[in-house]
Amino acid sequence: MKKGLLFAAAGVMALVACQEKGGYTINGTIAGAKDGDYVYMRYYDGREAFTLDSAIVKNGKFEFKGMPDSVFAPKFIIYGNEAQNINATVFIEEGNIKVEMAEGNSKVSGTPSNDVFAGFIEKYADFENQMNAIAITFNTDTTLTDVQRDSLVEAHNKVSEECMDYVYSQTEANLDNAVGAYMLQTNGFSFDVEQTNALLGKLPQKYLASSSMTRLKEYIDNAMKTIVGKKYIDFTMNTPEGKSVKLSDFVSKNKYTLIDFWASWCGPCRQEMPNVVAAYKQFKNKGFGIVGVSLDKDVDKWKQAIKDLNITWPQMSDLKAWQCEGATLYGVRSIPATVLVDQEGNIVARDLRGDEIAAKLGELLK
Repeated sequence: MKKGLLFAAAGVMALVACQEKGGYTINGTIAGAKDGDYVYMRYYDGREAFTLDSAIVKNGKFEFKGMPDSVFAPKFIIYGNEAQNINATVFIEEGNIKVEMAEGNSKVSGTPSNDVFAGFIEKYADFENQMNAIAITFNTDTTLTDVQRDSLVEAHNKVSEECMDYVYSQTEANLDNAVGAYMLQTNGFSFDVEQTNALLGKLPQKYLASSSMTRLKEYIDNAMKTIVGKKYIDFTMNTPEGKSVKLSDFVSKNKYTLIDFWASWCGPCRQEMPNVVAAYKQFKNKGFGIVGVSLDKDVDKWKQAIKDLNITWPQMSDLKAWQCEGATLYGVRSIPATVLVDQEGNIVARDLRGDEIAAKLGELLK
């Protein structure tokens, strides 16, 4: 799994006697705020932002009151100007919600969803701190040996995997509430396709109505068509010289074909390419072939990268970058991405990286 975000347990808060039945009150503080400054409550649906309410700061405090709506996604309390931007993620639900806003360290508590989300964020931050510490050592310690650098990479990957396992487990454990639904909406693209598909199948119907969740479900429904065990999907694009070719033209010629989604502008793709080149040299005489599918827009930069990276296998592209039709068919949302197909068109592996490519081919082409 790749990277993602969001939670943990629960508690119950009683409403104060003077509060409107079923309503909420947000009592907030902001470090360094001036009297008369405005604080805004906003909601985001995809890339669209909606300002729902505002409050005026007095003595470093502010207050929002209202009735919860039916939208499960959290709202964002935002205070800031050109020099400062402070925000807090708040689940609007019945009860008294406490918001302590400070740059980079806002805290929300007081109701079940907010308490659970706060617990998750605290644990998630611990994982991020571990990964950041490893990255700083890797990038700044000039005395490291190659063995030590490799060890740091392994340590970073281990923490990253533990982090994503935690995110997934907490999402699964809380699918029956707004926090779990939000975590799935936020991280569903980062989980393995089959894992996200399983979670969507368990999600209560009331959480499936948002446009963000609809986009996730559409992506997963499409990506499930090209998981391991399914037949590959053919498509047609042009070579760097402008000749129209089909993916099937290459698959039919090899015992195994690696469909390699990449781009000249993609740093991780360029770093990974030596592994792909090495695997091709090792197994090309045993029935292994590769076809590159580029997410480039500039044909000249594409051609130059092919030359610079010692790519000697066939290439195809529609020069549509992230709107690449081939990438859409295979549910590719990050590159490099690979799909390994046998001669009969069965998908036998996905997202092989580094030594995994040669290791898998070693099993298949003995």
